[in-house]
Amino acid sequence: MPFAIKPGQTLLLTGDSITDCGRRSANAPMGNGYASMINDLIVARYPAHRLNVINTGISGNTTRDLISRWTDDVIRYQPDWLSIKIGINDIHRYLRSVPDASVSPEEFAEYYDTLLSRVKKETKASIILVDPFYISNDTAIDSFRTKVLKELPAYIKTVEKMAKKYKARRVKTHDIFQNLLKYYPADKFCPEPVHPNVAGHLVIANAWLKEMGW
Repeated sequence: MPFAIKPGQTLLLTGDSITDCGRRSANAPMGNGYASMINDLIVARYPAHRLNVINTGISGNTTRDLISRWTDDVIRYQPDWLSIKIGINDIHRYLRSVPDASVSPEEFAEYYDTLLSRVKKETKASIILVDPFYISNDTAIDSFRTKVLKELPAYIKTVEKMAKKYKARRVKTHDIFQNLLKYYPADKFCPEPVHPNVAGHLVIANAWLKEMGW
């Protein structure tokens, strides 16, 4: 399968802290996570492509937050490719019942559909959806990590449905990390289940590029 992104195109990556990775501070403009790795690897392998790669991830965001900034941070750029990595903050705030910030599985589905509907109506972008993931295999009763792992499949199911509805490519990051945990402890990829270290970000970048025909 040939590499899907064509020369001169614009790739926009958005989402939460996992995409942000300091892109608004010390590591501007691409951050130091998977988004930056994807950009650098494309430059290394396809220098003549001269892509315009943009990162608009913001730490702490949920799908609710993306809706509020979708025009400024996505639509106005009119990207050829849009990659979205979102969901873990939605789950955390739902489990913690955070007022005015909680995003239930049903709301997650509604908000995600709203976001993607606007992309299809207002841009010509092709879409890549990155599953929310949690790098843990905790099974302890009453553990918050166990609760997250129990709730996560409902949110991933929405990403699967949205990928089918909007003919998007999908990166199954949670499945990939769960498979890796059969061989390595979680701290090989992260200091805690949400935020990957360098190895964890390389896993995401590799899976993303593979989905794009790398």
